[in-house]
Amino acid sequence: MAENFSFKIKTKSNECYARIGELKTPHGTIETPVFMPVGTQATVKGLEPQEVEALGAQIILSNTYHLYMRPGEELVAKAGGLHEFMQWHKPILTDSGGFQVFSLASLRKITDEGVEFRSHLNGSKHFITPEKAIQIQNKLGSDIVMAFDECTTYGINYETARKAMERTLAWLERCYREQQNEKQMLFPIVQGNFYKDLRIQSLQKTIPFAKVGFSIGGLSVGEPKPLMYEMLDAMAPHYPENKARYLMGVGSPDCLIEGVIRGIDMFDCVLPTRIARNGTAFTSQGKVVIKNAKYKEDFTPLDPECHCPVCQKYTKAYIRHLMVAGEMLGAKLLTYHNLYYLTHLMEDIKQAIKENRLLAFRDEYFKKTGYDK
Repeated sequence: MAENFSFKIKTKSNECYARIGELKTPHGTIETPVFMPVGTQATVKGLEPQEVEALGAQIILSNTYHLYMRPGEELVAKAGGLHEFMQWHKPILTDSGGFQVFSLASLRKITDEGVEFRSHLNGSKHFITPEKAIQIQNKLGSDIVMAFDECTTYGINYETARKAMERTLAWLERCYREQQNEKQMLFPIVQGNFYKDLRIQSLQKTIPFAKVGFSIGGLSVGEPKPLMYEMLDAMAPHYPENKARYLMGVGSPDCLIEGVIRGIDMFDCVLPTRIARNGTAFTSQGKVVIKNAKYKEDFTPLDPECHCPVCQKYTKAYIRHLMVAGEMLGAKLLTYHNLYYLTHLMEDIKQAIKENRLLAFRDEYFKKTGYDK
């Protein structure tokens, strides 16, 4: 397994916890910090894999729960695994399905053995154990597999958070024993809700299971952003230096910058693709809500500073027309632009790290875009 996966630091910031690293996988080496587009059901919505590669994506995420529900991991395995099935030949990370299962709320029952739940598609009953979650991901054939965890909601009490954290650790041991595929790497998940002592305890007990990297789950679940930063600040001094750190479900420009400052290497989120389908674009001048009437006769690009094909070829007026008319091309163009924007924001962040000016970059960026408001 050692020859298939590794993580090493290339550059460290002198002013904060930020760093640039290299994460080696069987399907390619990823330069971190990195934003991972989400391809929930073996597709980044609206884009072909070659388009996702062209915009600069190094790795994508797919969802174990949704692919288990349909088309099923057996079919994906018959197709040759996710890479062959969807024709994406760079690295893939699959989450364990834990977050999706726990978000079903009224449709599931948690025990120490696993989770019983009903499908959101047809109500059929299923039972996923930590071992089952790993077995599904083995058949999907992703490069990085996630441990099965209990993700808790914002606002729960200390004792409930503690029990969920301990269950996550017990499940981690079972995932670790089950994961024997040398072409896949297990990332364990740190939990602890919004209690600093639980977060640090979870981190310290999780690290021994992290061969190459680990994840931080249970943040960005509806809490105020300053509280998320507070949790990251509490954990930062306790991170092992030589492991990749993945903050799950985070993808707004401000959180990406603040996360990197606090030592995070990897991010994913459905936000850029979801808001694109609703008509919103990230730009260097702040968010553009393209359906607004003021763009009806605006023949300028979405973002005059962006070099993506969308901004080079199309105007706000045209994209607004597409969205108002319900044409699928509008959502596709905004999706491409948003993913390009975040991918290249990460490149700007890396350059700022190299030049030891990331804190100044943050301040200038927020002043210009207003994304921290």
